[in-house]
Amino acid sequence: MTDRLNEHGQPVGAPLPDWQGARLPGHSGMAGRYSRVEPLDAARHAADLFAAFSQDSSGAIWTYIPWGPFGSEAELRTWIQGASGVDAQPYFAIVNGASGRAEGVASYMRIKPEHGVIEVGGITYAPALQRTAAATEAMFLMMARVFNDLGYRRYEWKCDALNGPSCRAAERLGFTYEGLFRQATVYKGRNRDTAWYAVLDSEWPQLEAAFAEWLDPGNFDAQGQQKQSLNRLIASHRGPG
Repeated sequence: MTDRLNEHGQPVGAPLPDWQGARLPGHSGMAGRYSRVEPLDAARHAADLFAAFSQDSSGAIWTYIPWGPFGSEAELRTWIQGASGVDAQPYFAIVNGASGRAEGVASYMRIKPEHGVIEVGGITYAPALQRTAAATEAMFLMMARVFNDLGYRRYEWKCDALNGPSCRAAERLGFTYEGLFRQATVYKGRNRDTAWYAVLDSEWPQLEAAFAEWLDPGNFDAQGQQKQSLNRLIASHRGPG
């Protein structure tokens, strides 16, 4: 591949003559077949979330999250009140359609519409939400909003490199590993090496098709078990290489 050169003979990136920037995500909700992604609200979600998070008696879900755990519903409610309605990092409650209750949270963050870059983060799923169709669909809905509605070019996922479940979740959802940022930050009194993942807009059509096929009711048996894995469907839609 030949590098593009400017008038000084220096390599430059591909031109984007029609680029107008992306839009801010705002706080609008999203709904699917198995889940709802609702703007986080203390009055609506605090009680459900505290009950759901309390199912994790070991506290494992808080190991790699900068905030939490919460010792009382009032403490969680105070955090939600501070996190709600913040344009720089819109938080959402993940409502499991099977239970009708909020069982997780996630947010958009590090939002750079002028560059078309946005990150998903703050993802905290209670045990009842983990490994469910609702959990996967919520991530799909947030990704679809970014690419289909807001016009972003790049969707990022970053996590502590020691957080194996988060790294595996990123890869399962179609994010590509891009590298390790060593000693990137300090939280809860310890070092964090940050693993970077991303999906590009050029990759989204194949991913969207794979998600649609995985989320189809026909992909689940009578016991709710998947017939084809999301990894397999993504690989199939991406094709060789």
